[in-house]
Amino acid sequence: MAIHYKTPTQIKAAGNKPKVIEEFFGNVNSGSKDVSIARMRSPSGWKEPAQTPDFDEYTIVLSGVLRVEHAGGITDVKADEAFHAPSGERVCYSTPTPEGAEYIAICIPAFSPDLVNRED
Repeated sequence: MAIHYKTPTQIKAAGNKPKVIEEFFGNVNSGSKDVSIARMRSPSGWKEPAQTPDFDEYTIVLSGVLRVEHAGGITDVKADEAFHAPSGERVCYSTPTPEGAEYIAICIPAFSPDLVNRED
């Protein structure tokens, strides 16, 4: 059966500064364990702890710059660009530029605190 979700659920974010996470599909808003889709808005200077998630994460940057530190180096993902972080790879996300970033994150399977494996 088709379902219309009228509003996302705001999720508490990790990191050194407040970041807005609006989950449209996932464990919290739709009960989906297969996929999560969320819009992120992070301010300039935001950084979260490194993680080695047990999910694939696909990111599409809508505005600003999202920096990804990963096994291959450091990648600045700009507006209209995308990045794939495969399951099991250590990554660290940040927004180093003055405008921060707005982006869509898709996790397969769905994001969960039990699967993210954040470092302290």
